[in-house]
Parts: sequence; C-alpha cells; structure tokens
Amino acid sequence: MSKYETILLDQDGPVATITLNRPDRMNAATPAMFGEIRIALDAIVNEGARALLITGAGRGFCAGADLGGRSFEGGSPGDASRRALQAHYNPTIAALAALDIPIVTAINGAAAGIGCSLALSGDIILAAESAYLLQAFVNIGLVPDGGSTWLLSKSAGVPRAMEAMLLGERIPAQKAAELGFITRSVADEELADEAKAMAKRLADGPTKAMGLIRKLVRGAQNTTLGEAMALEAEAQRVAGNTEDFGEGVRSFLEKRKPEFKGR
Repeated sequence: MSKYETILLDQDGPVATITLNRPDRMNAATPAMFGEIRIALDAIVNEGARALLITGAGRGFCAGADLGGRSFEGGSPGDASRRALQAHYNPTIAALAALDIPIVTAINGAAAGIGCSLALSGDIILAAESAYLLQAFVNIGLVPDGGSTWLLSKSAGVPRAMEAMLLGERIPAQKAAELGFITRSVADEELADEAKAMAKRLADGPTKAMGLIRKLVRGAQNTTLGEAMALEAEAQRVAGNTEDFGEGVRSFLEKRKPEFKGR
C-alpha cells in the first residue's frame, strides 16, 4: 500500500481500514486529507477489499474542517469554501456513496462539521459512548455541507435534522442512536473490536449484493414506490447472476453455512 500524509491505510484480508491520522489536530479535515481518502478508495478496490472501516486516530474521529489551515487567496472566504467543497470534500463523500462494498464507520470521539458528514457516510455507524456528533456550522455563521442536510434529514427526519443544525449542540452517542442518526452506541473500550468484527462479518458476506443494497436504499429516499421496485428488479437481475447467489442456494439446500466470495 502507498504511504499517505494525513491518513493511514491498512488491509487485513478482505477488510480495508482508513484511519484519519492528524491526532494532534483531532483529525481536523483538510482538502489534502479528503483527496487522500479518494486515492485510498481506488487502492482498496484494486486490492480486492470487500468491506471498508473508517475511524480516527487518537481521541477524536474528525473535529471538522481545519479552519486554521484555510487559505482565502484568490477570492473571498465564501468563494474559497465553495471551491474546497466542489474540488475535494463533495467528491469524496460522493465516492463513498458510490462504493460497491459496505462501509462501517467507528466514531471514536468528536465527529463535527464535515467530520459528521464523513461519519454518517457509513452503512453501519458505531459510536463510542463518549463520542458525539456536532453540526457546528451555525456556531460560526456557516451552513451544513458535505451532504449533511441530506444525510441527517434522510436518517432521522426534518425536525431532528433542523434541531441538530439550527442549535449546533453536541449530540451524545446514545442520543444519536435513539434519534436514528447512527446504528448504535457501544462502550468505549469495545468500539475498535466491535467495528472490526462488523466489518469482517460484512466482508464475509455476498458483497456484490450488499453493494447493490446500499445504493438501492440511498436511492429509495428520492424515488416513488414504482421507481424503487423497478430498480430492485434490475438489481435482482444483477445479483441473481453472481456466483454468490449460486453458493447461497447450494448452501441452503445442503444445510450448511455459505462461503461467499464477493463475485
């Protein structure tokens, strides 16, 4: 694997792990970091990863954009923010959404601003009990970005999303789970092991079908029932032609555990 400056990339069998690696800055995001994440996504696909785990080094997941490192040369602060979103942050969130393998995010501390968006990009979102989500934008006179308005409103509804974004208050992990922002909260000391076990479980499954499922569910948020069923039918055609489907049927008839290959 290539070396990176702001992230760590590791692959253990079918599970790839991206660790945000600026612990001295609470993993505050920079355009370079999100660019490296996109490069890493291409690498793990080429290496045959079947599940992705994203977490942070140190005591935080991601404290949001690194305001101290922003450059406003060549335009106003607003123009610079728009350029950074269009060129770096948004393409990374979009690349994660388009990934053909399932994603687990392990929130080991603060997930604020764009870090919250990154955390919510997971299909399975686990958070340590001491962790929290924070839509910090309004506290400095900005609007949520990185897909936050979509991710939050789709996961927990408009009223909860409005509360989170307009008040700009911390949402503890347990409350985030109760509201439906994340999958569940786990004890701090159990987060790493549980996240790895979850990623391994997903990686051992029929990941071609899982990739289709994650896109169907996201897409269903913006389609009619008829459109969703049409998309399901086409995805079922693709899934039905995979080796994993054949193995699933054989294992069911032979009353044994299936051995999926992600093909």
